[in-house]
Amino acid sequence: MPRYISLIRFTDQGAKALNKSPGRAQAFAKAAAKKGVRVVGQYWTAGRYDGVLIIEADSDQAALGSLAELAALGNIRTETMPAFLEAEFDAIVK
Repeated sequence: MPRYISLIRFTDQGAKALNKSPGRAQAFAKAAAKKGVRVVGQYWTAGRYDGVLIIEADSDQAALGSLAELAALGNIRTETMPAFLEAEFDAIVK
C-alpha cells in the first residue's frame, strides 16, 4: 500500500487557531478514512516544520486528493513525498 510522509507548516490562519489543530487532525483522519486513506502517524513538531503526517492509501489519487482537500481549508501547507519500506526500496534499486 503506498505511503507518504507530509511535512506540515501552519499558515497564518492555522497559527491563529492553533488550539483547534488537534480537532482538525481528528476530522482529517475521519474524512481520509472514508477515501481509503489511513493515518499512520500524526505529530506536532518544533522547528522548521510544525508537523509531520504519515499516511497509507489505497491509491496515489486517494492520498493526494485527501491532502489537497486538507490544504484547501487554508490552515496548513504541505510538502509531501512517497515513502518506501526497505524491501520496496531494494526492489526499486535492483
